[in-house]
Amino acid sequence: MMSRPRPNALSWLALSAALLAFDQFTKWLAVTRLEYLKPVPVIEGFWNWTLVHNYGAAFSFLSQAGGWQRWFFTGLAFVISAVLVAWLARTPRGDWRTALPFALVIAGAIGNVIDRIRHGYVVDFVDWYLGFTDLPHWPAFNVADACIVGGAVGLVLFSFSSPRSAKGKG
Repeated sequence: MMSRPRPNALSWLALSAALLAFDQFTKWLAVTRLEYLKPVPVIEGFWNWTLVHNYGAAFSFLSQAGGWQRWFFTGLAFVISAVLVAWLARTPRGDWRTALPFALVIAGAIGNVIDRIRHGYVVDFVDWYLGFTDLPHWPAFNVADACIVGGAVGLVLFSFSSPRSAKGKG
């Protein structure tokens, strides 16, 4: 069993909390200021604010599954977040290559869980597209989704390099 380093990386949960608060604030703005499915251009031909309800997961995966997916994705997000918090407790505070992606994923997972519990769906509102092509719009997303993607990309990118302190050992 791996012992907990002192000091551990649990302080990175402060970043998760800040991002979670920002996610919920932006979703509140979207719900109170936007009309459902009515685009508001930000950059014509590229970016709209468009309020949508996502009953599934990424790219509306399982959105038509009948309702069970709400609780499945909620439970999955809690399990993943709990595992990542436990991992942060065993990660040295200065290991930002591990802690930052975990903090991002935790923020995003919990941000979308709050929506699933409150609304029964996830509030999405960022709508990117290329107006000069026949390509469809990118699936609408939110701050929580961006945190999850950023965390996942960070995990992959940082897995290819080791921390400086570990170089030359082995």
